[in-house]
Order: sequence, then structure tokens, then C-alpha cells
Amino acid sequence: MSSPSPLQSAMLMGAPCFPNAIAWSEENLIAIASGHIVTILRPDSPYGPRGLIQVFPGEPRILGFVERTDLLSGGLLPTALYRDDKPVVRSISWSPLGMASNSGCLIAVCTSEGHVKVYRPPFCDFCAEWIEVVDITEMLFKYFQCTEFRGTGASSLNFSRVPSIRPCLLKNASSQADSIKPNDELLKKGPLISADEYAYRTAMLYSLVVSWSPLLHVASELCPDPYTSAPVSLLAVGGKSGEISFWRFDQPDCHTIEETKAPTAVKFAGFLQAHNSWITTMSWLLFAFDSSNPLIVLATGSSDGSVKVWLCDKNNLKEVDQTSFLLLEEVITVNAVPVSVLSVTVHAQYPSKMLLAIGKGSGSIEIWLCDISSKEFDKLGSYDAHYYAVTGLAWAFGGRFLCSCSQDNLLRGWILHKCRLEEIPKFSEMPRSNDSTGPSRDAYDSSFGVAVSPGNLVIAAVHCFDIDKLNRMYEGRILRAAIDYFWIGGLQMDVWLKSPFSRCIEELPSYLEKELTYWGTNIIWSLNQYQCLDKALVFWDISAALFAFMDNNSKYVEHLVIKWLSLSFLEFHTNLPLEEVLSRLISRLSDVPSRLLHLLNIMCRRVMLAKLDPDQITKINSKVQNLEGACPVIDEQMTKWIEILLGSERELRERHVCFSFSAVKTTKSHLKSTPSKPGRWYPSGLKQMEQWVALNQEHIRDQLKFIVPKVTREKRFASKRCSAVESCSYCSAAVPFESPEFGFCQSKDCTSDNVQRRKLLRCAVCMEVCPNSPLWFCVCCHRFVFRLAPEPLFRMSSCCLDSESSNRSSSQAVSSKPLCPFCGILLQRKQPEFLLSPAPV
Repeated sequence: MSSPSPLQSAMLMGAPCFPNAIAWSEENLIAIASGHIVTILRPDSPYGPRGLIQVFPGEPRILGFVERTDLLSGGLLPTALYRDDKPVVRSISWSPLGMASNSGCLIAVCTSEGHVKVYRPPFCDFCAEWIEVVDITEMLFKYFQCTEFRGTGASSLNFSRVPSIRPCLLKNASSQADSIKPNDELLKKGPLISADEYAYRTAMLYSLVVSWSPLLHVASELCPDPYTSAPVSLLAVGGKSGEISFWRFDQPDCHTIEETKAPTAVKFAGFLQAHNSWITTMSWLLFAFDSSNPLIVLATGSSDGSVKVWLCDKNNLKEVDQTSFLLLEEVITVNAVPVSVLSVTVHAQYPSKMLLAIGKGSGSIEIWLCDISSKEFDKLGSYDAHYYAVTGLAWAFGGRFLCSCSQDNLLRGWILHKCRLEEIPKFSEMPRSNDSTGPSRDAYDSSFGVAVSPGNLVIAAVHCFDIDKLNRMYEGRILRAAIDYFWIGGLQMDVWLKSPFSRCIEELPSYLEKELTYWGTNIIWSLNQYQCLDKALVFWDISAALFAFMDNNSKYVEHLVIKWLSLSFLEFHTNLPLEEVLSRLISRLSDVPSRLLHLLNIMCRRVMLAKLDPDQITKINSKVQNLEGACPVIDEQMTKWIEILLGSERELRERHVCFSFSAVKTTKSHLKSTPSKPGRWYPSGLKQMEQWVALNQEHIRDQLKFIVPKVTREKRFASKRCSAVESCSYCSAAVPFESPEFGFCQSKDCTSDNVQRRKLLRCAVCMEVCPNSPLWFCVCCHRFVFRLAPEPLFRMSSCCLDSESSNRSSSQAVSSKPLCPFCGILLQRKQPEFLLSPAPV
């Protein structure tokens, strides 16, 4: 056995029809453009609940009138002969994390009719169907009505004469931009236009491909500093005319899990004339090698065979035109072979260089290395990879691995070695699920896309079935496609780390020594990528791989984790014993960045202590044990990791307590009135924090012991927001502070000997008793939150008590995305088991 157990395939009831039919979101959801629906599922639950987006025929729009004799002219012939009344999904794209009102991802869907709509997850609607929030095509049509389709080309568009569309709050798809006032006469009676003009207008409204940009920090009139303004994301929509329209989506100031009609702020930004033919594929890339001036690159491909690379001017995105994008290079000029897919990634060894993979309709692949700082472009090679059109390309491990698929049903893996692609032999024959109930691989007919997991350890590919090879009575009636998953963590990626795991390899005779080494180096590489604070924590593939190794009763995982701790936390490159590493780690927790503590907590809960559920871990704490009775039996090995976990969580809680009291010291008036600024963070639960400090005198640092009494003596601390008296939300009885995790009602009915005391949840952030309203939920530690933590808490490099930088950041703090203060993963509203919910761990 050379890899963890194969992941189970997922069956689909609709067949994809276009390239790039699969996309993996930053919150660990997979979307598949399967015929007339978009299927959304979790990779760890192939037969679990799913999300659904159905596409329906759009309403016809009046573009003008033409003479009957012109209907069969060359420009109008395709339109006149069009008879498809059942549109299918043509292109899908996930937004960055945080764009939905619940801080999740939005998804843009483009249909074969050229219509584009944006949907959000049904986090509070209790249904499987995703909710439409923006109709991009309708907004674009209204814009063209304002301009009467004049000057739509980006080169001739004059924004001084064209009425701009101000940001509008869309409550549903039928909402209209408040600044658009089309000519009433034009709506009642369309103009008589030529056949060429009608074809031109049709092409302008016909969209082919969608792609979301990474989060951008853009300066505005109200906030000149781009790094203190709310981030935005651009939705690029490529069409038949060769133009790309850009739509600016603002990240919500406040996130909610209760409001079903939370508005989505979207603004039409402008056009870019990218090509002279159909836009077939687009891909964005963010360069952060200069943190003070990150660069945004857009690569575009066309049906005329050309490929262009554009550098985005993020300071000139208020109104997009040709000056907003600088053409760095026309990598491939116009030729007879159309471009079907593109994939870009930052080179792992050279942060200023981009690797560009180009898939063509002929089945060939071209690889380019682009230096963005010097604007140099080098072709690394061209490869006849497939027999038919390339339908999917995906980079992994910083450009060291490339996966390609095609309509010829071949799935190929490539290693980039010394600027040249080397094919992995028999990659498509890698182990898959041995589920005997599903169709065999022999029934696959073609492949329409590949996607890489956030941790880069898993590849997902979508395949269509040959219906004639399925059981006609059962499978052939409902099955049309399937998603296959492949582990790629055991491949030799030439990563920098060379880990000696020889001590534990003899315990796994079924594993090859080389592949164990590859797994160790690749997993540590993946873990190190999450030290980037802007990368969302999605630990699913890492924990699944490690847990699978744990099932073999070996110490391989423990040695791997110890190696990671030594390198990342202690910066030791020598091999140290387990006891020494853990001992040194406990003594240095205050010097560890918050992001690493979050990774450590997830590693402990989901891997090293995976046999214990979160409730059992909570009971193990000695103070909680006295409240709830006996804790579960644990062995000596697990005790070490429990000590690490509880120490790390106590360190994070201490940082938040210190940060809150520092905010009280530096802000003299924030407790005198109710907060009014949306998104602004204010300290809460100070009395509960004071009592927590009193209960943990033997663990907390002396500086915090000094800060708390100093703040509590001030008169403003007696505010209503810091009340020490808490009451039960069911009977109004007193609830004393006994634990930061929960409280017990002191009602007379609940204090008798024969009645179990009512247990009430406490907020994991402020430690106040949670109200009877929907709460944020962490799927890793199973804690609940109703007041979000401050954003600087997740960016702390160490515990800085009473420092000037801490005081300054606490006085200007804003609420973070809804992230768990102990795990760092995205919080969500807890859903019933029959509804889809993200699983980042």
C-alpha cells in the first residue's frame, strides 16, 4: 500500500458539456457543471447532502427589429436557426472567501444561452437550492439600453458621456439599478436596425466564460488607504464579441447567518477589448512577493488561438477601460487552433514568476514561464498530450505538478523538472475507490475538467459515462457522470525538504520507503503554505491523509508531526525526541504566531486526538471535569497531545483577553454608547474575562495580572455591556461564571438533588452566555460564537502584552471574518444533517 485508502467516487445525474466543468472553492466545496444543473457537494461525503442550481431558459430581450429578408443573412443565420430550449451550464467560477453575506463563497454561473447569474449558499433558507442574488446579464442589458448600444467597445467607450452605474444593493434578481432609466419609447418599440447591428448586439450580450479575481484592496474616496478599506473582487465575464465586462463586488462590512435578504453590493466597472474573437477561457493570479504592492495578472484565451497576459492596475479599477489593464505579452498570436483552457500559478521557487499552461483544441499543451517584474516570457515547451481537445488543466505544489484531461478520456499527470514536463507513467491508473456498487472506469467516455484541493494533496476529475456500457435497468437510467479523486501527495515533487522517516518505515512493510518520504515532504509543504495569513484554513485533505496513515497503527504520523513542529515552531532542523519537542513547545507557546497555534489545534483535534470527539476533549479539562463528572479514559500518549492542545487554546484565549483590556485602556468612550460603525469591533464580556483571569492565576502571565485590576478600577468599566450578572435565557435565574465553555442555571428547579442543572453555552470569544438566536458554529472544536473576534487577533506574531503596537491595533480593530478564535477556520450556521454545509477540516 503506497498511499492512503482511495477516496470514494461521487455519481452525477447530469453530464458536463464544456471544459473546466469542475471547480473547488476556498471553503472546500466542489461545484460541477453537470448539464442543466450545477451540483455542489463535499469531497468527503460523496453520497451525502448536495446543493443544487438549476438553469432555465431566459426571457427574450428586445435588441431591435430587422427586415424579414435579413433573417437568413450571414450574421443572423445562427440566431434564426437557434432552437435549443434547454440550456446547459457552460462555465462556473467560485468567488474568494468572504464575498457571501455569511462570509462564504458566491458562485457565478454562465449558461449556453449566454446568461450569467450569481448565487449564494442557502445558509438560513433550509433548502438544497442555492439562492440567486444578481442577474449579471439583466444588468448588462439595462446598461446597453441606457447607451442605446453605442460606444460599447472599450476602445471607444467614453465614460464622461455614458451614464455610470452607481453601486446598487440587490435584494433579488429582479432589483433594478437605481441610476438606470432606459428610454420608455425604446422599450415599447424597438428601433429598426441592420442585420449586422443585430448580430453585434447579440454578441455583446452573449457571455461565454466567467472568472472571479482574488481579493483586491482598492482605494476609494471615503478611504484613501487601500489597506484599510473593505476588499473587493472583480467578476470577469468574457463574451462572443471579444470583450470582457468587469463587475465589482464589495465584501460585506458585516456578515450574518440570520438575514435571508442581505443585500449584495455590485457595480458595473467597465469593458476591456481583449480579443477580436470569442473569449474561451480566463484565469487570474495574485503576486504578493512585494506585500506593499501586490500585482494582479489576468490571462485570457480566445477561439482565434491567441493568448494574452494582462497586468491589472488595481488603483484604476473604479471605471475599467483599456488603461486599467496593461498588455504584458501576446504569448500566442492568432492561429487556426482555438484555446480551450488556461491554468496559471506562482512559481514555488521564484515568487515573481508565473507558470502558464495553455490547453488547445488540438490536444496539445504549451508551458510558459513569465517573469512579471522584468516582463520576460520564455516558452518551456509544447507537448502533444492528448488526442482531442484539452478540457482541464490544474497546477499543484507551486507549479511542480500539472494535471491535464481531455475529451479523449485520458487523465495525465506531469512533473515540472528542470523547466521541462515529465509525464508520470500510468497516472490515470492510480488507485481509486473499490466501491463495487459503482460503475467501473471502463464505462468512462470523456473527461471535462480537473481541480486541485486547497491543500494540494488531492486531484478531482469529472468524467462522462458511455451510457451503452452501463446497466440499462439501473445505472443507465440515472447516471451520467462521476467525480474521481486521486491522491497525489505520494508523488516526487522535488520539494526542498528531505525528511528522514526511516525509524518508522519498518513498521509499515506495505509502504515503499520512497513514497513515505514523498508523503512526508509534501504534507509539510502543504502545512507551510497555511502560514500565509490570507490563505483560508482548509485542513480536510491533510487530516484525511494523516488519519488514513494512523489507521495502520504506526508512528509514522507522529514522527511527521514532530518533524513539522521542530521546523515550524522551534526552527530546529535536527531530529529531537518526542518528549523534548513537546516540552520545548509548551514553554514557547507565547512566542508562536496565532496562525501556527490554529494549525496546531486542528492537528491535535483532527489527527492526534481523532479518537476523541470535541465534547470528550472538553470534559478532560480538570475544572470542567468537576462540573460534569468523569472524563473519558485516555492513554499516556494522548495525554501529551491533550496538554499541548489545552495549553495552545489557553494561550489564544489569553491573547484575546489581553487585547480586549488593552482596547479599554486606549479607547475612553467606546463603552459609553452603542456601537454604530458597521464592522467595527468593540470589547465585550470584560467581567467574564476578569473572572476567567481570577480562575487561572497559576497559568496566566504576570503582565495580564497587572493589566486587569488596573482597568477594572476605572468607572467606565461598570458599563451595561460589561455586566457581571448573567441570567438564564429560559427562566431568568442567575448564571455564575464557572467555566469559559458553558454556565449552569441556578434556578431552584435546577438545583435540587434529583434534577440535572441546565447547561448553557458560552460564546467562545467573549465568554458570555449565548442568547436564544442562531449562532456561529465551529465544525472542528464544536464551539459557538455570537460576538466575532477582532481581526488583529488572528495576525499576532506573538503575545505582546501592553505594547504600543497592541494598544494601537486594539483601538482601531475591526471584526474579523467569522473565524473560530481557537481553530482559525470559517464559522458557519449549524445545518441539519440532510442539508449541505462546508467541512474545512
